[in-house]
Amino acid sequence: MFDIYTIIFLALAVFIFLRLRSVLGQRTGSERPPYDRAARNLVQGAQDNTNVVPMPGAVIDQQAPLAPTADVVPPTDRWKGLAEPGTALAQGLDAIAVQDSSFDARHFLSGARSAYEMIVLAFANGDRRALKDLLSSDVYDSFDSAIRDREKHEQKTETRFVSIDKAELVNAETRDRSAQLTVRFVSQMVSVTRDKAGTIVDGNPDKVTDITDVWTFARDITSRDPNWKLVGTGSAH
Repeated sequence: MFDIYTIIFLALAVFIFLRLRSVLGQRTGSERPPYDRAARNLVQGAQDNTNVVPMPGAVIDQQAPLAPTADVVPPTDRWKGLAEPGTALAQGLDAIAVQDSSFDARHFLSGARSAYEMIVLAFANGDRRALKDLLSSDVYDSFDSAIRDREKHEQKTETRFVSIDKAELVNAETRDRSAQLTVRFVSQMVSVTRDKAGTIVDGNPDKVTDITDVWTFARDITSRDPNWKLVGTGSAH
């Protein structure tokens, strides 16, 4: 027979269980992990009327993507709106999809847009903590070196996005265990760098500039980590 203390402990256990359930939520089995840490919940050259902003980092050599294996016939409309059937880009996307069944190019592009804005702003603000999660070690070292140079000269950069007009895939390939996707971003932003006295040393706080950046993201296909990292910046030649 239950005594009063047993009843109290049982009631307390039920209360704690219900509280944890409300705080932690329930998994439905349909959740999709982010393809990059920026989402968090995360090639063509520049046109004549745009600028290519040289961000720190190494330019990735563009190579012909690997074709999908012969026993897999991808749907011809799989990459509709992203790549034309039969093109090198479509074949590269097919090769990635063959090796990674969870690959979703549209979800990746959505995350890449978020990552692009976060990285540009984090670099301008000298936010090393944010950059470390989003960049490969080599690219991080380049960004960190540029930030240290700014700090040495006691300069501060202010950057504001007006819009991101386009984010399009321009290259896709697999290299060993790595999937690499190159994205061309066309955006408008305002950026200015000032010295410690507030004097402008670069940029214009009143001018909106058209910007074109070509960035390459990569992730280890064999890893359980679904996150992509920036491994190269630059423009195609």
